[in-house]
Amino acid sequence: MRWSFPVARLGGIELRVHATFLLLLAWVGVADGMESGWTGAWQGVAFVLLVFGCVILHELGHACAARRYGIRTPDITLMPMGGVARLERIPEKPSEELVVALAGPLVSGALALGAWILSGGGLGGGARVEWEWELGGKGGVLGALFAINLGLLVFNLLPAFPMDGGRVLRAALAWRLGLLRATRWAAGIGQVLAVGLAGLALVAHAPVLLLVAVFVFFGAASEAAQTELRLAARGLRVRDAMITAFETLPRSALLGQAADLLQHTSQHDFPVVDGSGRFWGMLTRARLILGLQRVGPGSQIADFVEEGLPSVQPGHLFAQAFAFMQQHESPVLPVVDEGGRLVGLFSQEKVGELLLLHSVMHPEYRPVAWGLAPRGGVSLG
Repeated sequence: MRWSFPVARLGGIELRVHATFLLLLAWVGVADGMESGWTGAWQGVAFVLLVFGCVILHELGHACAARRYGIRTPDITLMPMGGVARLERIPEKPSEELVVALAGPLVSGALALGAWILSGGGLGGGARVEWEWELGGKGGVLGALFAINLGLLVFNLLPAFPMDGGRVLRAALAWRLGLLRATRWAAGIGQVLAVGLAGLALVAHAPVLLLVAVFVFFGAASEAAQTELRLAARGLRVRDAMITAFETLPRSALLGQAADLLQHTSQHDFPVVDGSGRFWGMLTRARLILGLQRVGPGSQIADFVEEGLPSVQPGHLFAQAFAFMQQHESPVLPVVDEGGRLVGLFSQEKVGELLLLHSVMHPEYRPVAWGLAPRGGVSLG
């Protein structure tokens, strides 16, 4: 995910933090510090970290359940609105998706129960949640954690795809309707609920609720599009969609030469090869423009070539290559033979064209949810 960076590894899962999460910590520290001094500042920041520790455990619940079915979780990303566990793929069977979707809310429920027990079986005295940090007692913090984890449990179980409750709904529908129709129903219901949430947010003047509604609306579309893609591409290989007629650049090429190719061909990204035709890196349009702005057309392309891109082979599964592309947030991947020589390009543009042709020839896979577009990765919040 863009604007995120790794901070730790938990059981082989990379824990990432989005830059906006740091802004949240800074805002809480400054706001509480202005009200209660340094003590209030560190207590406020500590409480936010404690809450997001619960969020991490929620996401780890999804990850552990997915691992049971052989599904890896490459990373978990923390954002101000919560966390996202990115799975390599969604479970194939409805029963498996049901278990994975319910695992996170069950962890939140267990944390809420634990906070309730540790606080003495109550909420800091009666039916009131005390939000202040009580250094002399645990009622305030534990009462707040009880309320927050209970809120996470209830909120995530709303039947709004792609939230946990929406995935539970899809799993239940898939037993009768199949995965494709169940996804469309769950995405449609999620988008209808999102419109309702947006209306409620406008009436109640609740900007956070409006952001949630926007996330649910477009998240449902994105998740449904990924399912459409996965089902449409089932059995396809990279060779079925790769570009075989393309221009390359030698490592010694100048930015001006790349600019000429960009202007006179329909190609946007140019693979850079060595003298034996082996792939070395990719000069994307964005990097080419940046180079022209910084050093001009007379400079070599070497400093602006993107290295380290994963390569795929013609026999690789289409879905596997597309997952690599999403993971590295690259618009194109090199296709190489067993000797490492470049034989094709696998691009997002060709993926879109393949899906368009497939939807024409197979109307049952034609996207129906509002705003569908293949993007992002399989994720659980």
